[in-house]
Amino acid sequence: MSVREIISGTEEKMKKAFEAMNRQFHEVRTGRASPTLVEGLHIDYYGTPTMLKQLAAISAPDAHLIIIQPWDATAIVEIEKAILKSNLGVNPSNDGKVVRVAVPQLSKERRQEMVKLVHKMSEDGRVSLRTIRRDAKEAVEKMEKDKVISEDEKFRGIDELQKVVDKYIAKVDELLKTKEKDILEF
Repeated sequence: MSVREIISGTEEKMKKAFEAMNRQFHEVRTGRASPTLVEGLHIDYYGTPTMLKQLAAISAPDAHLIIIQPWDATAIVEIEKAILKSNLGVNPSNDGKVVRVAVPQLSKERRQEMVKLVHKMSEDGRVSLRTIRRDAKEAVEKMEKDKVISEDEKFRGIDELQKVVDKYIAKVDELLKTKEKDILEF
């Protein structure tokens, strides 16, 4: 394995870690209705846990309403149960064909709690990126110790590794800034 392969593998792992954090961010309520709030919920569909987005069309016609139209109307009761269990703080209602989820405005205190939550999530994301960097750095140092690469190649590899980490940490910071703005916006 070469230093280049280690760095490209590390970048791929960092990309996946960033995408996972991004998905977590989308599940945080901002006071605005968004299909991403509910599409990841798991519904007990005939005994099989199935993601809501696989069972229904989900839309947000305005800032305070999510409409879920299941392809199989028998799933409505299970969809309502899953939404109630999800800790989203919303109450679904149905008319036999669609489930409507009214998304209330967040209080100032709740918005502050959400900001703290996304800060914690972003810090967890940074820790994950640094852990990936540490593993890759150790692999590069081991290659130098085993005389597979020179000391200069090791330092170049570690510098390149740091550039990749800096790029992803900047992405995390940008995502945090955007999400914080969304949460605090009335």
